[in-house]
Amino acid sequence: MKADELYMQRALELAELGRGKVSPNPMVGCVIVHQDRIIGEGYHQQYGKPHAEVNAINSVANQDLLADSTVYVTLEPCAHFGKTPPCANLLVEKKVKKVIIAGFDSNPLVGGKGIQILKDAGIVVQTGLLEQEARFQNKRFFTQIEKKRPYVILKWAQTKDGFVAREDYSSKWITNSSSRQLVHKWRAEEDAIMVGKNTAKYDDPALNVRDWVGKNPLRIVIDSKLELPNSLKLFDEAVPTICFNTLKSEVKGTLEYAKLNPGFKIKDILDELNKRNIQSVIIEGGSYLLNKFLASELWDEARVFTSSNKFGSGIAAPVPPTPVSETIEILDDTLRIYHHV
Repeated sequence: MKADELYMQRALELAELGRGKVSPNPMVGCVIVHQDRIIGEGYHQQYGKPHAEVNAINSVANQDLLADSTVYVTLEPCAHFGKTPPCANLLVEKKVKKVIIAGFDSNPLVGGKGIQILKDAGIVVQTGLLEQEARFQNKRFFTQIEKKRPYVILKWAQTKDGFVAREDYSSKWITNSSSRQLVHKWRAEEDAIMVGKNTAKYDDPALNVRDWVGKNPLRIVIDSKLELPNSLKLFDEAVPTICFNTLKSEVKGTLEYAKLNPGFKIKDILDELNKRNIQSVIIEGGSYLLNKFLASELWDEARVFTSSNKFGSGIAAPVPPTPVSETIEILDDTLRIYHHV
């Protein structure tokens, strides 16, 4: 691998450290190199806090070296005033020699403006280095910007003979404890988590992060006619929660009842989440809701656990319509990941 690629790969590794903490901003990493030596590193650590370029520049002990340095950044430097000042202007102010960028920012507020600011200042700009890797890393951000909806992850666990629950809807526990811990890690990485009425009723899930360290996602339940009992964990107001229904709009502490039109579609729900700037949502069941997402083709990724257990009969698991992208063994469970192309 060439030196430029190594430095950009390092910037991508740094960007990854912001996962689950910077939404709705993208994850960004930055590496500053002077005479083939890294003199500064930084990444966007938390939404509303300084961006990667700022943190990298601040980490450089001798600021005089910046004028003869190359900056590697995983996404086009911002060109607008938001929670923080424009990073493109900062790079101009520091008179850096060259900026190598993995990919363009398709946010209309940036969209080439950051690159133009750098070029107008006489800074050498190179783009496209490890661009596909950078886009994949920020697939949630790009999905929201370009498709005007959250990145949708479908997740379910099924038995070896293809069932997600027994006839009475009971399902605990299909997978092993290591698989369940991984799911809690995933929850901490996404903005929201959603279940349907039957999953809420029969499993009474808390949908929070317990077996991992991280933030709790926004909880979402779909209960069209408000038939679920208030005693469920989802309604305990411990975590911000939205209940989509067709009867009322009401806010009670951290619990919001959001009214949709009768006969609403999956797209209507995603439109509402997009209005709330929700960048990603993980759908944890049940089978009816998961199949609705699959049928609508409004999904991006499916993560399917298959255990060694068998039920013999029960509620059939959904069937992803695309080939497996990746297979991971987790003790006696098998995790298959699908990407919707």
